[in-house]
Amino acid sequence: MRLFAPLYDRALTWARHPRAPRYLAALSFAESSFFPVPPDVMLAPMALAQPQRAWSLAWLTTWTSVLGGLAGYLIGWLAFAALEPWLRGSSYWPAYQQAVAWFDAWGAWAVFIAGFSPIPYKVFTIAAGALAMPLLPFALASLVGRGARFFLVAALMRWGGARMEPLLRRHIDRIGWAVVALVAVGAAVAYTWR
Repeated sequence: MRLFAPLYDRALTWARHPRAPRYLAALSFAESSFFPVPPDVMLAPMALAQPQRAWSLAWLTTWTSVLGGLAGYLIGWLAFAALEPWLRGSSYWPAYQQAVAWFDAWGAWAVFIAGFSPIPYKVFTIAAGALAMPLLPFALASLVGRGARFFLVAALMRWGGARMEPLLRRHIDRIGWAVVALVAVGAAVAYTWR
């Protein structure tokens, strides 16, 4: 079933839009504090469509993600008591509990790991604020973790460039369905942990 190929083509078209960097910055900021869609879904096609701008796009994504992480920190620090009932009833509660356990065990390294990996970073930003983690280690771990992730994405797209685009187009539906399957498995595992 060819569902992802038209979306991929549309993403590449949007990636060339003059306002695309603004949208990337907004998505990156929002994802770090409250929004569920990671900025990689915009960064990758933008870096692929414009490989000469890959590094500047990675910087933009990194800085706005860290700023969004600071907003998430403030949410946790100032409003966790109001947010906690909703969080307990959501699918994010096990991730929040895991974040607290990781902070107890590894401190700022937990932020670095969450920043680099596909773990919901926003949960860690809110948890860091709720636990009053020192701000400087939080910001540095966020900058390094998020930067490593986004520069890796940009490097892969820049390196692959024009060669990677037809390969991705040919396999995008398989990749898309594999991601859907991984998300479904992850959701099932998270549900069983409840």
